Amino acid sequence: QVRLVESGGGSVKEGESLRLSCAASGSDRFKRCLAWFRQVPGKAREGVAAVNTGAETLWYSDSVKGRFIVSRDNAKNTLSLEMNSLKPEDTAMYYCAASRTYCYTSSWQDLGSFEYWGQGTQVTVFS
Repeated sequence: QVRLVESGGGSVKEGESLRLSCAASGSDRFKRCLAWFRQVPGKAREGVAAVNTGAETLWYSDSVKGRFIVSRDNAKNTLSLEMNSLKPEDTAMYYCAASRTYCYTSSWQDLGSFEYWGQGTQVTVFS
């Protein structure tokens, strides 16, 4: 079983940075892939970034590539998301998710691939 708890959300000005953290308890075999998703009211939840246990590959959505950095510390059971050069369109509820299976280029953004979810942390970027 896995428990995911996000933290670090807040309100920041456009162009500033913010770091989100996810405390991910549970066996590594239940969280072979850890990912960040975000959702705006009235819109579908979308994948932001993902990384497998070995961190051989980092996946990012086109909208955040070059600005965000995802990482995980398996020893500390944490997942992080460094968000730089924030834009108003980054405003959303950010969720941490875990998958029993490994992520792949063709599947890391599929909500159905993730069995465990956190409650979310709000990020608001104002201009």
